[in-house]
Amino acid sequence: MWDLGLCPTPAVAWLTRRQQAAGGLMISASHNPPADNGIKVFARDGCKLPLRQQKDLEQRLQGPAPLGCHGGGSSSQRHDLLKVYEQGLLQQLEPGQGRRLRVILDLCWGAATSCAVSLFQQFGAAVTTLHGQPDGHRINVGCGSTNLGPLQQAVVEDQGADLGIAFDGDADRCLAVDSRGRPVNGDHILYLWGGALDARGGLPHRCLVITQMANLGFRRAWTERGGMLEEAPVGDRHVYAAMERTGAALGGEQSGHMLWNQHHSIGDGLMTALQLTQLIAGSGHSLAALVEESFSSYPQKLTNVRITDSQARKTWRCNSRLQEGIAAAEAALGRDGRVLVRASGTEPLLRVMVEAREATMVEDWSHRLATLAAAELQPS
Repeated sequence: MWDLGLCPTPAVAWLTRRQQAAGGLMISASHNPPADNGIKVFARDGCKLPLRQQKDLEQRLQGPAPLGCHGGGSSSQRHDLLKVYEQGLLQQLEPGQGRRLRVILDLCWGAATSCAVSLFQQFGAAVTTLHGQPDGHRINVGCGSTNLGPLQQAVVEDQGADLGIAFDGDADRCLAVDSRGRPVNGDHILYLWGGALDARGGLPHRCLVITQMANLGFRRAWTERGGMLEEAPVGDRHVYAAMERTGAALGGEQSGHMLWNQHHSIGDGLMTALQLTQLIAGSGHSLAALVEESFSSYPQKLTNVRITDSQARKTWRCNSRLQEGIAAAEAALGRDGRVLVRASGTEPLLRVMVEAREATMVEDWSHRLATLAAAELQPS
């Protein structure tokens, strides 16, 4: 067994395939607080295990140890392999393209602290960091891609930064902030990156893979320019499956997971951050200008309703009153809006997303549906 040390989740997946290992393991809470730590498991091809195998493994780990099994084995430190992963990322870039950028990186006290600064400096960027030391007690707490506030403030106060980039705890996703401190989510990153690939003939059928969360403004802008969209359920494993099925080269999530078939089968925040920075440097425009020229997002609100009863979360679709409320919202919003309700796969939450042209309708129906879900599924 090889111990890579502190490293991003996508490094484990990429190196598992690259080094022809039997599998890969990553201890991480992903984008969640430290108390949610768990294990991500990768097959020998670097892909996440199918859900059925994952559940079977969980049951085996929770059960008694097989007779005659006393552990054992040996491990060796291979921290040097992180440099192999770094070179794999840098080889996908075009050295010397465009102007030198000033970038502020929020490393979230997490896995990105192991290599993000080195990567951006090798690319030629001037780098400033926030939360730049590894700290397992503070990872994902009030910082990173799940809380852009500190990065937005730092970019605005810097007055010279071209952009900011925030990673999550295990660096498999990232979000950006433009020079004015405005957030840039995965929809805009996917649109800009997809457009750049399309311009040089690197986007088969002009197709992008999106998830159910993708903004209506994004969807309409991409199709109006002649592009195609393939929708998948939330989760980078589902995005990858859709890319495999359709032959699409690029897919992603609003949360900042981006998958590129030239790189690997799971989201990689460092790859995404470097590709976005290269795109900006070579365009001759600011990130703010590129976003403004792309599309206008519809007002969208995601409300997390805490439901501690796991059975109620699993069977929320069976609640007739909640279904009636969703139907009423969809009727009121019409073709210019939508409602998406789903249970979180990692937290005791029911996520209620409402989107519409009018922000007042979004706020109204978000409040109504969240209140209804809490009353029906988490009665006092």
